[in-house]
Amino acid sequence: MAEQRNLREPVPDWTPPRRPDREVLEGRWVRLERLDPDRHAAALFAANRADDRIWDFLPYGPFAEEAAYRDWAAGMAGREDPCFYTLLDRETGRAGGVASYLRIDPAAGSIEVGHINLAPVLQGSRAATEAMYLMMGWAFDAGYRRYEWKCDALNRPSRRAAERLGLSFEGVFRQATVVKGRNRDTAWFAAIDKDWPALRAAFEHWLRPENFDADGRQRESLSALTRPLLVADDPDRAGAVG
Repeated sequence: MAEQRNLREPVPDWTPPRRPDREVLEGRWVRLERLDPDRHAAALFAANRADDRIWDFLPYGPFAEEAAYRDWAAGMAGREDPCFYTLLDRETGRAGGVASYLRIDPAAGSIEVGHINLAPVLQGSRAATEAMYLMMGWAFDAGYRRYEWKCDALNRPSRRAAERLGLSFEGVFRQATVVKGRNRDTAWFAAIDKDWPALRAAFEHWLRPENFDADGRQRESLSALTRPLLVADDPDRAGAVG
């Protein structure tokens, strides 16, 4: 008797999705534009100066002078991978952070979100959460099958943020790289296309204006909506909040 073959499910008529382009991602609270040093660098540099700790887990920064930050932004702005966006708060019109798509692999249907750097003015805001929703939504609507988030395993705020956004913990790659002369173990999180319909509904429910009081405080947390959707538990998680 022939041995039974145990193969994964087929992916019929697979067509690799397109790469991100220069389209604007527009939400109720935030607008994402491709990073433009001439238009964004000064505002981003000013916002970032409020707290140098935002650079702790990134391979670059902090920047002592605006010219140095502008040079960095100019080097990133023309690249397609990573593909950087500026986050503009629609209530204030100010630029308050950046995020990018990277490790873009249309053949595999995989894309990562990273280089997320939010100035204190944008941290914890509806605009920041909506930006992540818009980036995830673009990827799955474009046809990507897998949406990744990776961070230093010691970066607990990033780990909690990933799970709050509905990305499931998939493990830690030990000694994955060296960043600023220090070892980095990398924690992996991801959502797949089958997760997206439920995640979209959770985001849309959370982002409703009636979910916030007159002072902008949430009535129902996003974590409460996404936690049941996680397919793996992070043993190092200290309890996602928000």
